[in-house]
This record gives sequence, C-alpha cells and structure tokens, in this order.
Amino acid sequence: MCLPFSRELRLRRLHRAPGTRMLVVPLDHSVTDGPIRASAGDVRHLVTQLSLSGVDAIVLHKGALRAVDPSSFTDTALIVHLSASTAHAADPDAKYLVATVAEALRLGADAVSVHVNLGSRDEARQVGDMATVAEACDRWNLPLLAMMYPRGPRITDPRSPELIAHAAVLAADLGADLVKTPYAGSPEAMRDVVRASPIPVLVAGGAPVGGTAELMAYVDEVLESGAGGLAMGRNVFQARDPGDVARQIAERAHTTADLVPLFHDSTLDLSRPPALAG
Repeated sequence: MCLPFSRELRLRRLHRAPGTRMLVVPLDHSVTDGPIRASAGDVRHLVTQLSLSGVDAIVLHKGALRAVDPSSFTDTALIVHLSASTAHAADPDAKYLVATVAEALRLGADAVSVHVNLGSRDEARQVGDMATVAEACDRWNLPLLAMMYPRGPRITDPRSPELIAHAAVLAADLGADLVKTPYAGSPEAMRDVVRASPIPVLVAGGAPVGGTAELMAYVDEVLESGAGGLAMGRNVFQARDPGDVARQIAERAHTTADLVPLFHDSTLDLSRPPALAG
C-alpha cells in the first residue's frame, strides 16, 4: 500500500534518525496526575532540553503548547494527545476525547495520539472514539499513535504477551500508524508481540525503573526485542538530568542494528528522502 504524500511526509518527520528506532517522550501526565515536577524546571525548559537531546517526538496536550517554545520543534516532531482522564475520577481508566484532529492540525501537530484501555469498563466508547479519530486522520492524512493498555477489572496480567499483542493488532485494525504498549516482560515475549503487529510497536517506559544504569539495561532489553522504539515519560522527566537520560536513550535507539522495518510497507523506505516529482 502506497501512502498519500502528506501522510508519508509526516511519518518521516516523526523519525529524526531515518533507518533506526524511535524515542518518543510523552508529557501528557499533567492532565492525569497534576503538574509535571521535573528537575529540568518548567515545561518550557524541559521541552527545550529534550529537543536538544535527540528525541524523535514529544507528546503534549493542546493547552501546554502555549507554554513551550515553537523552535523546540524544528527538528523534533510534535504529537498532540487527544485523550484525557484524571486520577480522581470514579473510573480513571475511562479515557475520553478532549481535542480533535482538526485542532491538532491548526496547532501544527505532526501526529496525534489517543489512549485506549483494553478491558476497561468503558472500553466500548474508547474503541469507538479511536475509530472516529482514525477516520479523521485518514481524511487529513495525519499519523495516529495509539496508546493501548490491557487495563481493567477483568485484566489479571497487564503484561500478558497475548493481551499486548491483541491490543497492538486492535490499534492496527482500527487505523493507527504506531502503537504504544506495555513491555511483555522479556525480549522473547516482546518479539512475539512485534511480529504479530502490522504496525511499529513502541514500548512504554512505565513506572520509574531505578538508576540510570538500570534504566539503560531496560532500554537495551527492549531494543533487543526488535521493537520500533520506546515511549518514555516519567523515566525521562523525573530523572536528575532529563536531557542527559534522553540523550543516552536516543543514542541507543538511533544506533541499534538488526532493525525491524519501521513501517511494514515495502514501498516506504524511511532511510531515503521522498522522491521528487518531475
């Protein structure tokens, strides 16, 4: 399948180092948990620091863009997050839409993201919301990152490889271009998830892992699985030096060999620039 030019162009922009894996830093936690308390200082300084550290993309809610420097996104892609819920809600797993694809485009987004909790009490609406966003992304040729988590009253093992693979395939079947999922617990189990997914899998960082050495060991383990990259928030912005931690992870992601194709489409080679018409 050959992608429309504008969508392919935006997908390329999401990938700062063509031919390697991605590092995405989500900074959407403030809506869920309250102010992001990073050693880097305020969000504006944090975003600037991350953009200088080689990360491929940063995820922000629409209002947060008023507090950041647009020049931070000269070489770093902007993903606008469309989903929300707070930790104080009756059901924190019930995500709902708080922005549209059209808004994200007006704000200059290179992509949008949505969050779906597979197995939650509110799963039906979340899946429906994602399908609606995917249709709008198709209309406007904007890439879609689906953040998919097995999470709910019937989920006994949120790191089950079978459940994570189901979440990844659900995202692909509904039209996502990239999927963020939890780690399946081992490179071997995660490799099975990656193989099952028709779209690139970005592994979530989750709760803080520990010191820098432990975090880099985790990063290396994830990359060993063949995943398309990582989506790490708290492990980066809560670090003593977020910029240095982001740089170390980005260097690992951008130099890893034995890559799985970032996009399962032989017509789309992200290691080469788009051909010019003529």
